[in-house]
Amino acid sequence: QARLVESGGGLVQAGGSLRLSCALSGRPSYNFDLGWFRQAPGKEREFVAAITWSGGGTIYGEPAKGRFTIARDTTNKVGYLQMNRLRPEDTGVYFCATDPRQFEGRWYETFRSWGQGIQVTVSS
Repeated sequence: QARLVESGGGLVQAGGSLRLSCALSGRPSYNFDLGWFRQAPGKEREFVAAITWSGGGTIYGEPAKGRFTIARDTTNKVGYLQMNRLRPEDTGVYFCATDPRQFEGRWYETFRSWGQGIQVTVSS
């Protein structure tokens, strides 16, 4: 089973930047295709971005387009989410996830393994 540990969260002022990291270990059932999600207080979890582990193809959700960049280091098994021009509405717990149950269609909605999450707070 794949395991994930997020780091890099914290408090930042609006307009600032943060880079989240996701350390991967273990053995996935399928592969380490990676996604980032977030959940704000009182809201449902929403998709932020995803990347294919082998080819590096990326998909972005609406909150991330134009401001966030997802990347991965296949040698060290680390995923990243670079977040720029942060806004107060970006505040929430950010989760990384891996090992999708399918490899086509909306594969980024089918992850088996999830990290514990890390808090990101953007002050106005």
